[in-house]
Amino acid sequence: MRPFRRKGGAVVARLEAAEAGVLGLLLDQLEQLLTADDVDGDPVMARLLPAGHRSDPAIAADYRDLTEAALRSGKTDDLAAVRASLPAGGGDVRLDRDQAAAWLRTTNDLRLALGERIGITEETEPPEDPAGEEGQQLAVYYWLTALQGSLVDAVAAGRR
Repeated sequence: MRPFRRKGGAVVARLEAAEAGVLGLLLDQLEQLLTADDVDGDPVMARLLPAGHRSDPAIAADYRDLTEAALRSGKTDDLAAVRASLPAGGGDVRLDRDQAAAWLRTTNDLRLALGERIGITEETEPPEDPAGEEGQQLAVYYWLTALQGSLVDAVAAGRR
């Protein structure tokens, strides 16, 4: 991966084919989760669509009724924007301001979902050997962190 950098009014990165493929698979999995009907009790959905009020279940349920459809729709729209700007076989990713915002929100959602599934904590360290399944999942999580971090830096550089 060549990290995101500011180029004029856009931000540009380069993804290898394998990186674009992994990101595409993660987008597919997140979309399946967001479009599923029965996800009550799923800790990932609790992270992506947090309760509006933790101490009062009735208020939390009302909040969810009022906001869940719009939140899911917005996340799904962001996924579509990321997918549309992702080069399937790898290559340059060139994003305008709105696309960059969609990428930031979606990479955040991907990191939240993956982090919840694999049990990321503040003490979790990058894998020394990413050979096993857990090591590979951690490597993907930290790769997403680097991708998102470079995008944040590139977007912020345009605002200075």
